[in-house]
Amino acid sequence: MVSVGTVVWLSSELMFFAGLFAMYFTLRSTSGLMWAEETAKLNFPFALVNTIVLVASSFTCQMGVFAAERLQPRRTGGVFSFTRWGMNGWFILTFLMGAFFVAGQTTEYSMLVSEHVTLSTNAYGSAFYITTGFHGLHVIGGLIAFLLIMGRSFAAKKFGHFEATSAIVTSYYWHFVDVVWIGLFLVIYVLK
Repeated sequence: MVSVGTVVWLSSELMFFAGLFAMYFTLRSTSGLMWAEETAKLNFPFALVNTIVLVASSFTCQMGVFAAERLQPRRTGGVFSFTRWGMNGWFILTFLMGAFFVAGQTTEYSMLVSEHVTLSTNAYGSAFYITTGFHGLHVIGGLIAFLLIMGRSFAAKKFGHFEATSAIVTSYYWHFVDVVWIGLFLVIYVLK
């Protein structure tokens, strides 16, 4: 039931982001010259590194899911024995990568503000900050979910299917957030 509920909820989130993409494309279609000037201020290499870190976090998240499905919350081998890492180890790594992404996005915001691109500067600033900002809030929500899942695994006397299911549905959300970012990255940074 939890999996079905999560998929239904993510469907509503998909519609929310579809609305943000529609807003972005509508504003872009009416302000072509300004869009070209403002996108020139974006730091593509910086955003690419940030994107690679977020996409890589999807892989570490999935490794945590595989460990949760084995009902293995903790590492059973050495630190460098990655095949024996438990769910918590992979989710900690995922959390750190997600936090790196949020810090990178915050840094990018400060760089753009220094270039006089703010939420209220023009249509581009509004579209950029609203789309990336809402995505950033979703990433922060995912980070909180990882903390809750890891806390629950430490609090459980026995790691069972309930805890594993919670980890799996959290991964659905994280993968969704990653896919949305790939779309945003392509639209904002690549599509000229």
